[in-house]
Amino acid sequence: MKPPVFTILSLASMLFWAPGALAQSRSFSEAPDILLGLKEDRSPSLTFVDVEDDGDLDVLVANGRHWPQGNEVFLNNGRGRFTIGYPLGEELSTSYAVPAGDLDGDGDPDVVVANDLAPNMIYLNNGSGRFSLAGALGPEVESTRGVVLADLNGDGLLDALVTNRGMENGIYLNQGGGGFSEKRGFGTSDDSTISLAVADVNRDGYPDLVLANRDGQANAVYMNDSTLGFDRSRPFGTGSDETRDVAVADMDGDGHLDVVAVNIGEANGVYFGDGTGRFAAGSPFGEPDGQSYSVVIADLDKDGDPDIVVGNVRSQNAVYFNDGTGRTFTAARFGGAADVSYGVAVGDVNGDGFPDIGVANSDGLNGIHLNRPSGDR
Repeated sequence: MKPPVFTILSLASMLFWAPGALAQSRSFSEAPDILLGLKEDRSPSLTFVDVEDDGDLDVLVANGRHWPQGNEVFLNNGRGRFTIGYPLGEELSTSYAVPAGDLDGDGDPDVVVANDLAPNMIYLNNGSGRFSLAGALGPEVESTRGVVLADLNGDGLLDALVTNRGMENGIYLNQGGGGFSEKRGFGTSDDSTISLAVADVNRDGYPDLVLANRDGQANAVYMNDSTLGFDRSRPFGTGSDETRDVAVADMDGDGHLDVVAVNIGEANGVYFGDGTGRFAAGSPFGEPDGQSYSVVIADLDKDGDPDIVVGNVRSQNAVYFNDGTGRTFTAARFGGAADVSYGVAVGDVNGDGFPDIGVANSDGLNGIHLNRPSGDR
């Protein structure tokens, strides 16, 4: 089996800028510059994606968590404002995530809705940003916390990786036309996985899985054996971190992928990879007793190195501007101190060349913080 050329749906990886770009001092507002409606739902995440193929980024918002609510679509009017919104589907569901990608090969982005203790559902796009329910992603009803879309086997089709808290995680291979295979489990039967990142951490040409675990379980990297077997794992972190989210990027510019993990009740960490799938002890950043729930990596100041965006609970969110070493950061705070920010995402919504930040708040207003030069308010 030849090493696959795999695609990972990650806005962060799409938003890195070429080295040598002029670094600028950037800032983000305390209150959102743009609101996504006026409802205070329990929103754990949002996704930037061009659902209607008009060249600008729209927004999908997941709502509910453990309580049934409606997921939403907000359309960009081409000027960075979201003036039309409508339900993603008719159903109310206990949703945690709404990742998007072309599942049926027709060229437009479709959506998988990740639900807690309800079937994970597939919605197909009609090409103009309107979605219809196409069925469930497998028959299982699990405590799903997220779905990642990535081409794991190099066939050009996006597969679905499902993370479950307290249940076995699963891989569903895309069979074409929006249909998926039966579940292929990975990990243990009682993993408490909140999120994962897909990346080739040992540089063998095959995508590996980087897992964020909770409930006293060690975080782990599951190595791909080239046949989509993930039986071999390597831990990272202390072994008992309460990690909520992970992201992967080359933070120090040495050519090896590193892991950024954000935690509850302790500092966040950057774990530097050696190119073999092994990671050094974490280099801490953020508050020593923080409540960090989400992380995205992108070059927000266009200086050629990746920065870190962190969503926090009951403290301000933060952008950590990288000095190029991956060890020293300058923090820029945004959002309210009382916000419960479960999810962050990045995307250039107004076409100025700088990634903006979307925030999903639980029991609060969701919105977008524009990326501006410092002092330009």
